[in-house]
Amino acid sequence: MLDGRQRHDWSIASAVMALVANIHRDPKRSRRLNPTDFDPFAKRHRPIPVGVSVLKDVFIDGKVPKEAHG
Repeated sequence: MLDGRQRHDWSIASAVMALVANIHRDPKRSRRLNPTDFDPFAKRHRPIPVGVSVLKDVFIDGKVPKEAHG
């Protein structure tokens, strides 16, 4: 229950922080900030770079790629 309360509180606080940051930013020099930029509970999704050969193996040949460790 405490975790849910912290997530809720951070979602509100991060929305306010993003609003204040966007009000004071220079649109020509910086990007628009989102509440997820300030929320420590927000999950960051980064795309996994893969080559065309991996896509061919998966979708045409039906092979399962090996997991990359690193």
